[in-house]
Amino acid sequence: MRILQILPELNVGGVETGTVDFAKYLREKGHHAVVVSNGGPLVQELTTAGIAHYVLPVHKKSIFTMLKCVKLLRDIIVTEKIDIVHARSRVPAWIAFFACRKTSAEFLTTCHGYYSKHFFSVIMGWSKLIIVPSQVIGRHMVDDFKVSAENVRCIPRSVDLQRFNVTRQDKETKAPPVIAIVGRITPLKGHTYFLRAMAHVVRKMPYVKIWIIGDAPLGKESNREELQVLVRRLGLSDSVEFLGTRQDVPQLLAKTDLLVMSSIVPEAFGRVILEAQAVGVPVVATSVGGVVEIIDHEKTGLLVLPKDSDAMAEACLRILSDKKFAKQLVVSARQKLETKFTLRHMAESTIKVYEELLKAMRILVIKISSVGDVILITASLKAIRQQFPSARICVLVGEASRRILQRCPYVDELIVVDFKNRDRGFKRLWQIGRKLLQYKFDKVIDLQNNNRSHLLAFLSFPKESYGFKRGRFGFLLTNPIKAINNNLPPVEHQYQILGQMGMVYSKDNLLELWPSEKEKKDAVRLLESEWVSSNTIAVGVNIAASGRWGTKNWPVEYIARLCDILAAKNIRVIVTGMDKDRALAKQLTSLTKTKPAILIGKTDLMELAVVIKQCKVFISPDSAPLHIAAAMKVPVIALFGPTSSRRHMPPAKTTIVVEKKPTCAPCYSSTCKVKTHVCMRDISPEEIAQHIYQLIN
Repeated sequence: MRILQILPELNVGGVETGTVDFAKYLREKGHHAVVVSNGGPLVQELTTAGIAHYVLPVHKKSIFTMLKCVKLLRDIIVTEKIDIVHARSRVPAWIAFFACRKTSAEFLTTCHGYYSKHFFSVIMGWSKLIIVPSQVIGRHMVDDFKVSAENVRCIPRSVDLQRFNVTRQDKETKAPPVIAIVGRITPLKGHTYFLRAMAHVVRKMPYVKIWIIGDAPLGKESNREELQVLVRRLGLSDSVEFLGTRQDVPQLLAKTDLLVMSSIVPEAFGRVILEAQAVGVPVVATSVGGVVEIIDHEKTGLLVLPKDSDAMAEACLRILSDKKFAKQLVVSARQKLETKFTLRHMAESTIKVYEELLKAMRILVIKISSVGDVILITASLKAIRQQFPSARICVLVGEASRRILQRCPYVDELIVVDFKNRDRGFKRLWQIGRKLLQYKFDKVIDLQNNNRSHLLAFLSFPKESYGFKRGRFGFLLTNPIKAINNNLPPVEHQYQILGQMGMVYSKDNLLELWPSEKEKKDAVRLLESEWVSSNTIAVGVNIAASGRWGTKNWPVEYIARLCDILAAKNIRVIVTGMDKDRALAKQLTSLTKTKPAILIGKTDLMELAVVIKQCKVFISPDSAPLHIAAAMKVPVIALFGPTSSRRHMPPAKTTIVVEKKPTCAPCYSSTCKVKTHVCMRDISPEEIAQHIYQLIN
């Protein structure tokens, strides 16, 4: 793998040291490692190890500097052929996120801090997988930044045991004990509370030495000066020594008797604790953030409440005065360190996340229209699954059509919306977009292709979005098709979009449906109640299309005559339809001399699919039941008039299309403008009966 880590600077610190250690580990394991930062003392360690380092001002919060860095970083990603960009801080994360957009590189974050709830921090939750160093930080990201818990990977930070393999020399009995605090001098690290605790310790142990290792950040030198004033006020001038930023921290720790960590806010982890334990130094720390996951109180160290200087002093005195207890803490800490917090453990876990990320493609398919149209995408869903076998595929589907895809084996999750009721209005559309954003989709395939679906595709913020450029929001797609060929069958029409992703249309791309066992049993019982068994030669007839498309319907008197013709041949007719068609059913029974099985309004979608499956032939105008019959691999006779069979006939194994094509057809009108309905009336029952005999035989 080719990994680029990006962080503000490479000064001495836990995050920075961990970045360098991990880059060296990647190189040793045969991976290609690159680091981008604004530079710092640790750059030399990288270059000595043969690791490429690029200097960019990724530490500045200037919007203009960040925009400039996006282009520069994108050039580095392309030049180095990077697979994953791993951001370890917020400004670099913003730059990395947008730099990755037009490349094949994946974006990943590690949350090294307990970030404030601010828009600037939300970027740390925008990667598909998010690494956190402790469960505390993981819970913080879930609760405060609404990150999905299933996307969080907890990998504790580590220490390079080889680097801290420093021999501790036994001190002379009269040698003064040394207490150290390591870290940047900022108010959050609690140095003032540490010094007040040390004032108590010095009163009991006058000869103790106190080392403050680390310095104030650039431009915040006043932090150090304030501490120096406090040292004089507390009378600690003879005991406290400011050592500044040091490169020899392992050697310094080897000379100390106790490390204190006095942070007053939740720490993401606490790497310096591991470093002290690696050298064999007992630790007193405040119980904040991830620290409690490192130290087991009374077993691997001592914990005190933040800002409690008295408790901190008592804990320090206890360890310094009880050598046996201090030794027990050191031994137990080392055992836990070697089990959970080694560089190898951290690096191998991180590489596993990289591998998971590279495989974790997430695809959204949008189809929120009618039942029949959703059935028509089942062949495309199979093709998408075959093209991306390990991807997580979600489908945004309407409430009325959710049953169609509930057991679809090619889909991992349905995201259901109801734009007719609960999800009406722009506010709900925006909220749905925010929900889709949390899925971190790589690709959005818009098979709905209207303004609403284009907008939802954009709001989900994928790297790539595909669809037909239609309406005023078509420009929001990253890969729109402008030259649209509408004179294609429905599934082949969809492949104009799928073809952009390498999928090739085949006539074997058939529709599918997946009724449950319960639905099969319920449908069989319903058929048996109408004297239809597995031995019955049954023919199904769909009585009508949707309510707004009355022109698609075959005349009821023709259906009645067909029922009588077939009954004379001992063929049982099953008439299907919706509740709205009950008036037509009543008219049908008054016109026929025989008694067909009237199942109008008695089945749901999937039960209807099972009923149709029991038929030797199914006859239907252009409607959802026609698509269901095709999906159930039942021979179909499709009746077309006001719409074109070329554009709307679903792919089916055995099909006869009856289409008379008068001069006025196809009109695509819900009312017959010539008042004769000739396109459907010219299809005679006798002609359909002959087609039925042909298919049965």
